[in-house]
This record gives sequence, C-alpha cells and structure tokens, in this order.
Amino acid sequence: MIRAILADDEALARNKLRELLRNEAEIEIAGEGANAAETIDLVRDTAPDLLFLDIRMPGRDGFDILRELAACEGVPMPLTIFTTAYDSYALRAFDIHAVDYLLKPFTAERLHMAVQRASDQLARSRQNGNGKGHGENGKQHSTRMVFKSRGRILFLPVSEIRWIAAEENYVRICTGAETHLLRETMARIEERLDPRMFLRVHRSAIVNLQYVKEVRTNANSEFSVVLVNGQKVPMSRSYHARIGELLASR
Repeated sequence: MIRAILADDEALARNKLRELLRNEAEIEIAGEGANAAETIDLVRDTAPDLLFLDIRMPGRDGFDILRELAACEGVPMPLTIFTTAYDSYALRAFDIHAVDYLLKPFTAERLHMAVQRASDQLARSRQNGNGKGHGENGKQHSTRMVFKSRGRILFLPVSEIRWIAAEENYVRICTGAETHLLRETMARIEERLDPRMFLRVHRSAIVNLQYVKEVRTNANSEFSVVLVNGQKVPMSRSYHARIGELLASR
C-alpha cells in the first residue's frame, strides 16, 4: 500500500481528488491538510509515502511546505505529486524532484499515470533499501529533466540521455535524436543523476553507461569512451580505472 496525504486549501479540490483516488487500489489516504501547518503536522505524524500537494495555499505555498519538511530532523520526505491550476511552476517542481505535476482539472487517466510513477519509484527505492524515493546517501535522483528548449517545455526521461558535455557556462544534453543546451553546471547535473547509471568520465563529460560500448586507448595512451552509435567521448586518465571497474561488473 501507498500511504498518501492530500494537501489543498479548497475542500472541493480535495473531495474531487479523493473520489478519483478510489480507483487506485494501492493508495491509502492517511489524512488531508487545508493549509501548510496542517500538512506539515500530518506528514510528521503519519510519515506518508506520497504527498499530493497544491502549490498556492494561504500563508505558505507548497514549496515552503517541502522546504520546512526537509529541515525537520527525523522526518522522512514523502514523494510529491503537485496538483495545481498554474503551469508556471513546472520547471521549479521538477527541479526539486517532484514525481509529477498535475494541472487542474486533470482526468482519472492522468492521475493514474502519476500514481504509477510514484509506485514504480517507491518499489525501486524499497528494493534498493534506500527509503522513500531516495537514492544513495539519502539523495533523490531525477528520473526526468524538465527544461525549456526551442520554445517548448521538454520533459525528458534521463534514460534517453546518452551523454552530457560542458560548454563554457552551459551543458549540452545529447540524446539519440537531438541535443539541448541548458544554462547549468556539470556539478549540479551530476548531483541529480543516479551514479549507477551515469558516470563522469572527464571534467567536461558524463556518459550514460547503458549506451557505452567500449573504452579505447590510442597510440598516445589517451582514453576515449565509445558509445553504441560509434560516437567517441574523451576520457581523463583519472577516470579510466573507475569506469573499467564499473563496466566489468555489468
């Protein structure tokens, strides 16, 4: 079962969500909060797996709630699905690893997709013994990256990323079909990625291990990573031993 809390200052919105969740056999509603204080107390008292969280509420908004919960010692952070009538917070929501972002009014089918994502993430976390939605050392790892690219907001599954390159004050995200330029640092990108899937092979390059074919050494003893499509990514000598161990264990 997935223990969930519903947080929304509108009673009608909570009632609608509760009705839709009756079709989700995995969900057990542990409580409902109409404001920030009630929601924070409920999370502290019930330790839910999942929080359905409205963004705009009186006093403190949904992001304030999560920030306060994160500062509470001994309180496990639940996975979060935002429910809101505003699309302007989507990038910020996924930057803090929200499972999903539901725009009101959403359908039962759209809600089911969000619940399934949460269920899958919880199952992986429990299997790995890492708690609720957290990766190694208690950190959450992104399953999707959300960013603006060519006039659109793109929701990109990290599994589709083949490699990432640093370009001055930007990073270039490379998939099989296209690339995207983000104003971001390699350090922040690396923090968001699961180290079991992604590996830094150079100060300017991160590769997705599922797309790595081999590691080559040229006549000058310089290393490179060869991807399944034949593309070569330079590798620093300091990273060579580490990737060799990882590839040997896969």
